Amino acid sequence: MSATLSVDPAGPRGWDEPVRIAVRGLAPGQPVTLRASLRDEKGARFRAHARYRADAGGELDLARTPALGGSFAGLEPMGLLWALEAERPSWRLLKRDVRTPFAVELEALDGHEPDAGRPLARAVLERRFLPPGVRRVPVRAGRVRATLFLPPEPGPFPGIVDLFGVGGGLLEYRASLLAGKGFAVLALAYYNYDDLPKTVEAVHLEYFEEAVSYLLNHPEVKGPGIGVLGFSKGGEMALAMTAFLKGITAAVIINGSVAAVRGTMYYKDESVPPVTFMKDRLKGRMTATGRASSMPTRPPSACRPTGRKSPRSFATQERGTILSPLTSPCAELACTCWWEVISSLEGSLRLMPRPRWMRGSKSRASSTNTWVVRVEDEVLS
Repeated sequence: MSATLSVDPAGPRGWDEPVRIAVRGLAPGQPVTLRASLRDEKGARFRAHARYRADAGGELDLARTPALGGSFAGLEPMGLLWALEAERPSWRLLKRDVRTPFAVELEALDGHEPDAGRPLARAVLERRFLPPGVRRVPVRAGRVRATLFLPPEPGPFPGIVDLFGVGGGLLEYRASLLAGKGFAVLALAYYNYDDLPKTVEAVHLEYFEEAVSYLLNHPEVKGPGIGVLGFSKGGEMALAMTAFLKGITAAVIINGSVAAVRGTMYYKDESVPPVTFMKDRLKGRMTATGRASSMPTRPPSACRPTGRKSPRSFATQERGTILSPLTSPCAELACTCWWEVISSLEGSLRLMPRPRWMRGSKSRASSTNTWVVRVEDEVLS
C-alpha cells in the first residue's frame, strides 16, 4: 500500500484554525520525517521538520504520536506550523496582503533525515487570513489612515483599534483574523505609511483620538467604549491612549514599553519626554546558537523575572494593593531587552520620564512581581 498524507478538515482553512495531520499506509514502526515549508510574499522560505515512528498499524497521527526530535519534540499536533523558521537569518514571517493565502507544503519522508529521505507522500495546506464573508474597508478619513475589518453578519460589534510596532506601515493580518471572531477591528497605521510621518520622533495623540472617534461613530460599532490592542511600540501607544484619551474601556498590551521611548509624546498642552538610554551601561551576549539573547547580561543588582535581586531600595510590599501593568518600570518586561534599560537606570529614577499614569505619591504594583513601586513627587519633578 502506498502512503497517503491527509489534512482534516480538507480545503482552505484560517491561519488560526487547527487541523489534523496524519499519514497512513506506512509499515509498522516505520521511521518517518514530516516536513513543512512555505514561501512568503517576498520569496523567503520557511521550514520545519519533525521525526516520528509509525504505530503498529502503520499509521501516524500527529494528534496522538509525539515527535522524537527535529524542530520540536513531544506531542504537538500543530508543531509543523508554529515551528516554521526562516532559512534567511533574522527574517520574520509576516502576511502583507491578507487577501491571498499562504500555501504550506507538507511532505512525508522515509527515515529520519529531513533532507535525504525518500518521498512517501505530499499534501498542500492553504492557510488564509481573511475569513469568509469578512469585509475589508480601506479608511482614509481626515488624517486617519487605516483598514477596517467587519464580521460577515449584521452589527453592531465590539470595536478594537489594532496597533503594531517598530517599522510602521499598515499590517492587517491580526485585525482580519479578529474580525472573523466577531469584532470590528481598525488596523491603524501611525507612521511610515502613505502621507503619515516617516518616524516616531514626535507622536501626537490627537491622531489616535481621531481614530478612536471614527471607530466609535461607525454605525456597526457597539459603544459606549472600544478596546485597544498594541504590540511593541504599538503597546506603548496603546498605554498612552488609555491614559490620555476618552472612550477606551479595555486595553491589551503585548511586549510594550511602560515609558516613552525614542520620541516625545504630545497631547494638547502636555508632553511625555522619552526615557534616557545610558549606552555605556548596556551589554549583550550571544547564545550557543549564535542568536542575540533576549535576556542579556545584567549586573547582579538588576531586576530579574524571578523577583530575586529586585531593586528593594525603592520597592516594598503592601497588602491589598491593586495590581496593574501600567505603572511599574518592570511591568511586562520579562521577554524584552528592557531589562537592560532597567539595569542602566536602577537607583537613578530621575532619568525616567513622568507619564500621566505614574502621577501621585505612589504607583501600583507590576504584574510580574508583587511589589509596590513608591515614587516620590520630588524625584519625578
